[in-house]
Amino acid sequence: MTAMTGMGRTGMTALATLDGVTRRYGDITAVDDVSLAIEPGTILGLLGPNGAGKSTVLSLLQGLRRPTVGAVRLFGGDPRDAASRRALGSTPQETALPPTLRVGEVMDFVGRHFPEPLSPAELADEFGLTDLLRRQTGALSGGQRRRLSVALAFVGRPRLVLLDEPTTGLDVDARRTLWQVLRRQHEAGATVVVTSHYLEEIEALAERVVVMGAGRVLADDTLGNVVGRVGLRLVGLRTSDPAAIEALPGILRSDREDDDVLTLSVQDSDAFLVALVRSGLPFADLTVRGATLEEAFLSLTASSRLEPRP
Repeated sequence: MTAMTGMGRTGMTALATLDGVTRRYGDITAVDDVSLAIEPGTILGLLGPNGAGKSTVLSLLQGLRRPTVGAVRLFGGDPRDAASRRALGSTPQETALPPTLRVGEVMDFVGRHFPEPLSPAELADEFGLTDLLRRQTGALSGGQRRRLSVALAFVGRPRLVLLDEPTTGLDVDARRTLWQVLRRQHEAGATVVVTSHYLEEIEALAERVVVMGAGRVLADDTLGNVVGRVGLRLVGLRTSDPAAIEALPGILRSDREDDDVLTLSVQDSDAFLVALVRSGLPFADLTVRGATLEEAFLSLTASSRLEPRP
């Protein structure tokens, strides 16, 4: 990968960069030669299955981890320096909240670490937490605690916000409500990085998508281009001639559950089914479904469809 110079892909000065970064934990390589520039004014979706390296990238940007190889810059400085993190907001996957403090007290306490914080009333109004301001955090539901954790990332009016799986534990309605809040915060000037293994979440929020797998960047592109790459279909069938069916065009990956049961990953299920019927090959128990994101990654990486960008 080319080295980061502090400039993004559009020529704008990047808020944060990773330049040839590798992070190892003993024999495990969590991040492998990643270069990335986060430009102002966007929502960047960091997408990948569990263990892809997404959370490690965020921990490097926050200065919680240091790279084994390479360099990380945040607002032009070292993210391990408190001064570099002054305009940064973040929400980790799991947040410990003081159980005896009230919601408003936690907001006020966190806000005092920033020069011009939002007031608890302003923050609660934006994130739908007004009715909970006087409730102890230990009495909140899991979804309410998660909403509070995400809200705290914005208390200091940050320029860059890192959200690691922000909707974990939320129901469908709460997730969509939070998406609307994140869009409003972005329109107000925040640059947001969201990690998720939910394709739907990234589709709802992101303009630019970085796909990670096994610690590497597999794709860095617009939302539309990446969705087109991971939008696979899985075709399941039973056949007495699996080898012949596996030789049909359009198959990215084939898995045999038993000698006669195939699961085939294809990008165009309609075209594949036409080819299957025209082949005259025997089959039964046909099913077609969307691939999970992890299944899509397995197929795409196996077929070399997603290549690291130069």
